[in-house]
Parts: sequence; structure tokens; C-alpha cells
Amino acid sequence: MDMIRTGKLALMLVVIFLTACASTGGQRKVPEHIDLQKITQELPEAQLLDVWIEQFDPGVLPEKEKKALGLSMEIREAEARYMPIHLRGVMEKAGYWGAVRVVPRNTEGAEILVRGLIIDSNGGDLELKITAEDASGRVWFRNTYTGEVGPEIYNNLWPKMDAFQAVYRLIANDLAKFRNQLTDQQRIAIRQFADVRFAADMAPDAFAGHLHKNEKGIYELDHLPAENDPAFQRVQVIRERDYMLIDTLNGHYDNFYLDMNSPYMEWRKARSAEAQALREVKRKANTRMLLGAAAIIGAIAIEAMGSPSTRASTSTLRDVMVLGGAVAVKSGFDIRSQGGIHTAAIEELGYSFSSEAQPLVVEVDGEVHTLTGSAEAQYKQWRELIREIYHSETGFSSPATLSGG
Repeated sequence: MDMIRTGKLALMLVVIFLTACASTGGQRKVPEHIDLQKITQELPEAQLLDVWIEQFDPGVLPEKEKKALGLSMEIREAEARYMPIHLRGVMEKAGYWGAVRVVPRNTEGAEILVRGLIIDSNGGDLELKITAEDASGRVWFRNTYTGEVGPEIYNNLWPKMDAFQAVYRLIANDLAKFRNQLTDQQRIAIRQFADVRFAADMAPDAFAGHLHKNEKGIYELDHLPAENDPAFQRVQVIRERDYMLIDTLNGHYDNFYLDMNSPYMEWRKARSAEAQALREVKRKANTRMLLGAAAIIGAIAIEAMGSPSTRASTSTLRDVMVLGGAVAVKSGFDIRSQGGIHTAAIEELGYSFSSEAQPLVVEVDGEVHTLTGSAEAQYKQWRELIREIYHSETGFSSPATLSGG
């Protein structure tokens, strides 16, 4: 009973706090340099909240931008995996958090959840919409971060640094700012929400009635599971195994990040140069092709309209005009195709990641199971597996995702 009263008190405090302090939107124009806010001394484990960063939403590509800059959804999909991994690294360096993990979209059970939408990314400009919320469903902030760099920055990057490092640092600093205003009771309440939501996702029949969503879409905790509840204890054991699988998934993400780093930097460097002088590039390309075509047409005109003596005297000129015109046309196409090799490399990496990973063999309660497909598909299979195992052991009905009440 004391635990229940404590949980409700913590819930009330966290709701009051976040109602007063949460920010629902803002435009953050990022300067060239920002210092990462770091802890000055190691924090006690009890003060550390775990963070899950969802694979970003790749967004959409405007048709004009796609044609002008050679962007593709394949590259955006690769960026949607790459960027959360880099943000994770920045947040880990700050030291304010427990485990920081990258997870597939719509994964239930986070204490702190960070979502991202890529609005623009062309090497010279980066615009991200970042939403941060805690396990109660309360939004901490929903900010749009915009950064701009020149192509020269790609020649002076330190290892593990990103051209848009300032963007990632500002996101990490904003998260730390909200975290630093939490009390111990509020952190306890957030963990309780996360645990009960995970349990409700595993077994709605047993745990969905422990919390509900209010009219604002925020979860409210009605009561906590008893400490000696065997069903809840079993869920906690499963949750620890789930952490281990997410860590394995993050190993796949890490390998993808390392493989993508070099071609991605070169691709962004090329795209940044185009973004900085897009109109000039288009003007030069179009002008060269027009002049080249004009030269070829001019040579044909000399051939068609000149007298025999004129054609004979201008033979060399006509040959030069045709050859020069062809070179000019080719030069114009070459300008438009710069960076293509890096584009292909990135798209291939993204395809490889999303298509197939090494089969993963897991043992649960003495039974061996093989997870196949992409890394994300393997994790989805794992979630389904542990739900079914929990169902078979407890007799609760087949679980469904909690949608609130």
C-alpha cells in the first residue's frame, strides 16, 4: 500500500512539473559552434534515466530538390539510421543518462523517448524536428533544429565529429536541461510508467488496467503491480532479456554507422558544394550544354549553307566546333553527376542493412530460437517471441499493443 501511495504521489508531482515546464514547440537555429554540456561529477545510478532514440523518420523529398541535388529516399533511409546513432554517441559523452539505445520506430517501453524527423539534409543544410517525451507520454519539447555549413568544414573534421556536430550538441543540451529539473520522485515515477507500459504491452489482460490515458493523451497510473506479483516479476525478467537484444541490435547499428561514415562524408561534401552554389552550378551546366549544342549546330550550318570553297576553307573549323561542342555537352553532364559513386555506396549500405543480417540464435527457457532477416526484423520477431512465451507460461490472452482507455 505504501508503494502505491508513493507511486501516486510521484505521478502527481511529475504531472504538475511537466505541465509547468514542458515545451511543445520551437525553432532552434543552430550557431556554428556549441559546447556540449557535460556532468561535472559522476551521477548516482538512481538518478540515471535510460533513453531510447527511435530510428528517425526519413521524411519526404521535394521533387525539385531531388532533381537539383541528386537526393534519394534510399539515402534518406540510410540517414534515418545513421543520425540517431551519432546523437546517441553525443548523449553518452554528456554523461547525464543511463543506457542510451537506438531502437526501431514504435518500440514500447522507453523511460525517455526521442523521435526525429528529417526535414532537410543535403550536406550543406540540416533540418531536424526532434520530439522528446517521458514514459508518461508527456512531451518535454518538440523543436526544429536547423544548421548550415560550407563544404570547407568537411576538410577539417576530427574523428567521430560530424559536420553538424553543433546540431547534435544542442539537442543533447536541451534534453539535459529538462532532465536536470527532475526530482528523485519524478524520476521514480517515470521508471514506473515505463515498467507498467512494457508490462501492459506484454500482457494487456494483466496490466492494461493499471494505467490509462487522460483526455490530453497523457498516461495516468491507477495502481502499481504488487512487488510480489509473479506475473510482473516474470515481465521484469523478460525486460532484462529485451535490453540484451536491443544491445545486440545496436551492435548492428554501430557496424552500419562505421561502414557508412566515409562514403557519407564524401557524399555530403559533394552535396554541400552543390547546395552552396546550386544556381551557379545549374547555370554553368545549362550554359555549357547550350553552347556545346550551338557549336555543333553552327558546324552543321557551315556544312549545309556554305559554298564548296567555303566548306573546304572551314573544314578544320567545323571539326573543332563539333568536337568542342561534344566536349562541352559532356562537361555539362559531368557537373551534374558528381558524387554518384558515393551515392551508390550509401544506397547499397542501406539496402544491405534493411535486407539481411546474420541469423541470431537465442535461447529462452532452454528452447533455442533463430531470428532471421534484417536487424530490425529480428528484433520484431524477438518481441513477438517473448510475448508468446509469456502468454504460454501465464495463460493470459494473446497480447496486443496498449492503446490507452
